[in-house]
Amino acid sequence: MPTVHRKPFGRAHGQSETDLWTLDSGTGVRAEILTYGGVLHSLTVPDTAGEPGPVVRSLPALDDYTDKNPYFGAIVGRYANRIAHGRFTLDGTTHHIPANDRGHALHGGPDGFHTKIWEATGHRTDTAAVLRLTLHSPDGDMGFPGALDVTATYTLDTTGTLAVDYTAATDRPTVVNLTNHSYLNLGDDDILGHTLQVDADAYLPVDTGSIPEGPPAPVTGTPFDLTTAHRIGERLDHPDAQLDQAGGYDHCWVLRPATPGTLRRAARLTAPGDRRTLELWTTEPGLQIYTANQLDGAFTDGAGRRHQRHGSLCLETQHLPDSPNRPGHPSTVLRPGETLRSRTEWRFPHLRAD
Repeated sequence: MPTVHRKPFGRAHGQSETDLWTLDSGTGVRAEILTYGGVLHSLTVPDTAGEPGPVVRSLPALDDYTDKNPYFGAIVGRYANRIAHGRFTLDGTTHHIPANDRGHALHGGPDGFHTKIWEATGHRTDTAAVLRLTLHSPDGDMGFPGALDVTATYTLDTTGTLAVDYTAATDRPTVVNLTNHSYLNLGDDDILGHTLQVDADAYLPVDTGSIPEGPPAPVTGTPFDLTTAHRIGERLDHPDAQLDQAGGYDHCWVLRPATPGTLRRAARLTAPGDRRTLELWTTEPGLQIYTANQLDGAFTDGAGRRHQRHGSLCLETQHLPDSPNRPGHPSTVLRPGETLRSRTEWRFPHLRAD
């Protein structure tokens, strides 16, 4: 039987108490989520031998999350990824977002949704444990127009699938792009021995500021071709200017077209020895893959393990970067009377293997 529990996690400076909520599937998978930043603090999944283990990287304490860090496990918004030069024009008005990454706005600016304490309510059913997080972002928050009401609902069911559903509504036209920024590792010292398959035939090459250089480019003949499963280390070893510039993957793959709002597989990640497998399913049009190129061991988890370069990777389902400035990209504009809806699922098919 699934269960839901809450306990205090600490008090952020100048903010109210932060809680840690535990969702337990009752079948071996357990998720821990913070009200601070909506952080997925831990996700424990058994391997094929039934041995439980963590599959996301975490930080030890609340102070580590509130200090500057590369978005460990957080819900990022109001606009995930980058907006070039921190500005965009909507309905004839130009809006300015604080630049926090090489002259560009990243993940909603320095005080984005990852720094907020979300309101939380939990409940369980016979088949799932559920946590509903809500946040009110006022008009002008980080320069974005319109008051925005956001809901992020984490659901862990008895099959071991963890889903997050986002909804948002606004009172003025605005732009919205939400994602989760968990660092994944299915059970090894690094992710170089993991195999990865991505259901995308194109990706976005970027400039030195990680802003798309132009339209999507075919992955064929490049180390970005993950249309069949490849070992990540083998792909990153390829000589390629895009890889050299970023120090690995920090790029958005354009997923194969699907009916809007329809779940389809985006990626399949497998640990060495096939001990664990993760399939990512989403309604979003893009997948940002980041191989933790900038981590250098400065951050640790609760057991003292250091988070190193290429020790994990992020699979961020989202709209394409800089879409507010790119008419050719799927629109991220949300208007009054509309409701943004987005769903991503982390499925673990090895749990259901006979």
